[in-house]
Amino acid sequence: MKAHDGMYTDGAWRAPAGREVIEVVNPADEQVIGAVPAGTAEDVDAAVRGARAAFPGWAATPPAARAERVAALRDALAARRDEIAETVTAELGAPLRLSQPVHADLPITVAGTYAKLAAEYPFEERVGNSTVYQEPVGVVAAITPWNYPLHQIVAKVAPALAAGCTVVLKPAEDTPLVAQLFAEAVDAAGLPAGVFNLVTGRGPVAGQALAEHEGVDLVSFTGSTAVGRRIGALAGGAVKRVALELGGKSANVILPGADLARAVNVGVANVFANSGQTCSAWTRMLVHAADYDEAVGLAATAAKKYPPGDPRDPATRLGPLVSAVQRDRVRGYIERGVAEGARLVAGGPEAPEGLTRGYWVAPTVFADVTPGMTIAQEEIFGPVLAVLRYEDEEEALRIANGTVYGLGGAVWAADEAAAVAFARRMDTGQVDINGGRFNPLAPFGGYKQSGVGRELGTHGLAEYLQPKSLQF
Repeated sequence: MKAHDGMYTDGAWRAPAGREVIEVVNPADEQVIGAVPAGTAEDVDAAVRGARAAFPGWAATPPAARAERVAALRDALAARRDEIAETVTAELGAPLRLSQPVHADLPITVAGTYAKLAAEYPFEERVGNSTVYQEPVGVVAAITPWNYPLHQIVAKVAPALAAGCTVVLKPAEDTPLVAQLFAEAVDAAGLPAGVFNLVTGRGPVAGQALAEHEGVDLVSFTGSTAVGRRIGALAGGAVKRVALELGGKSANVILPGADLARAVNVGVANVFANSGQTCSAWTRMLVHAADYDEAVGLAATAAKKYPPGDPRDPATRLGPLVSAVQRDRVRGYIERGVAEGARLVAGGPEAPEGLTRGYWVAPTVFADVTPGMTIAQEEIFGPVLAVLRYEDEEEALRIANGTVYGLGGAVWAADEAAAVAFARRMDTGQVDINGGRFNPLAPFGGYKQSGVGRELGTHGLAEYLQPKSLQF
């Protein structure tokens, strides 16, 4: 797609207040593929004022009519499915074989779930002598990350629209092109002017201006825990609602007797998907001492199945990282792992052979990792797996729960009931049992420093609603 040189506000593409632009770079070859406006506080203010003006009319629109518009948005996205996948591959570097089912199809599915929920959700119920109404919160600031650029937009915007809120979106500066494509789909879906607004820009400028704008009622942010803390403080100071989906350091716990080969191979695939740039990735693999050496060998062998390559090639399973900053950060963590005594069994900090241009990191597996090591505690956000040993289930649980995060996780066991019992004791928002599939209707979000609030399904819709009770 061709980049727009304006902001989408109040139902049209409009010239930005300033002249600065952000260049969009293909991380596979470092070529500039487009440029978008670097929005200012003035651009944010115009977008918020448009959303504020549109809110009363959209909030008063019957849920069935809102459902029709969200369904039209889903259809507009579905019509451009291939273009979405190609755009994400170009600006994020995700292999096309991942961009099609995950970066394109999943957001289309999620938009469809909210079209259905908008029509069916009980926005009004009788409780004793009261009628309780679920009313939209107001103007939503949606600040989204680069790692799942369209999915994270849809996971915020679709429920907000279904609830009757209006939205100002500030997407990540690394992946703004698919956000512009989303705005084109909103336009094609016929949403009223001002209901959805897009401001591209940098986090410290446009993002901060949006988070602290007095015309915003709720800030929904996905990104790092460090930035989430700042946004939470800003929102809290203004007594605004806030939803934060932050970092993770999820544990993949393989209990004795589980199908070890399947657990290890699925675990490696989970970590290397999207080049490891997934907040809920199972980046710590916990294996019983009796199975440890075999598991390490299986993981090292599995890593060889992910040679980095051209993301446009249908055979490629591992693309580059999104930026030079991210590549250098991940390589730094790999060097730190070596320095702290972990044993490399695959990959390493050096650039993959033959890839001199682009932001590449070799698929890396560490063995002999102990719970206190940096690579076992901090979110790396790259294709790096740490394999840890445990002696019994109580130790496995202590290790699994022994970080500041609690977003995702997995448990494998020969007996499903044993896996469930272990999962119930994990301090985390989601756990996959024996390879359970992702469910777009299940609440997604974390415990501890992994965030506040939930996305997807009815729980995601409820984030954008506030109750009002009338007594009779």
